[in-house]
Amino acid sequence: MSRPLIAVPAYPVKQGRVEGWVTPAVAAPDTYLYALRRAGAQEAVLMPDELDEREANELLDRFDGLLLIGGGDLDPETYGQARADETYGVIGRRDGFELPLVRAAVGRGLPTLAICRGHEVLNVALGGTLEQHIPTGDVSHGLPGVEGGATMHAVRLQEGSRLAQAMGTSRARVSSHHHQAVEKVGDGLESVAWADDGVVEGIELARGDAWIVGAQWHPEDTATGDPAQQRLFDAFVAQAK
Repeated sequence: MSRPLIAVPAYPVKQGRVEGWVTPAVAAPDTYLYALRRAGAQEAVLMPDELDEREANELLDRFDGLLLIGGGDLDPETYGQARADETYGVIGRRDGFELPLVRAAVGRGLPTLAICRGHEVLNVALGGTLEQHIPTGDVSHGLPGVEGGATMHAVRLQEGSRLAQAMGTSRARVSSHHHQAVEKVGDGLESVAWADDGVVEGIELARGDAWIVGAQWHPEDTATGDPAQQRLFDAFVAQAK
């Protein structure tokens, strides 16, 4: 059986960020791609350009699954808020690519794993909102966009949820580097994982049989050494098959 083909929307990289390149680029960290390959999938990294709903559906005709990865913040206008001072890294063309793409994936029940920013995109695409900056509290969620910004913390998963079934546990240690979080949960989604400070760390589609799952943390960071994190990719790819 051929490997299922997984769409991986990349993010734009400014000129000079890739050593020796004099032009801009698009990129996807290889930790995501290796996790997909270990699970038996073939990745396809996509350059982000704005899509309408029809174009998003036509594009997904070619794929068996959708992986949404991390990165900078969504434009708060996409969920009806003014921009806070802490919001950073907004790239309009990326928002305009990923939001219609995930709506198309949900509409057709295409297996989808949405990680960190992707988790936020999934929520906003279905009418949810985000807390633009998590207050400093008892749980550190790390620092996004900086080297060494990841931190480890505990997450509680709802027993019987797709997320808990995939990982084979109701309690996990996860790698996080995010400063935003789900505020109002999107239509048709439910919260299924939480940090000890109450921050929503996992969401999934509540209705039907479609495997549409979001994780606010970064399972790819620790998947090589933590079987529970790799099992999340394994379960996603099994659905894509």
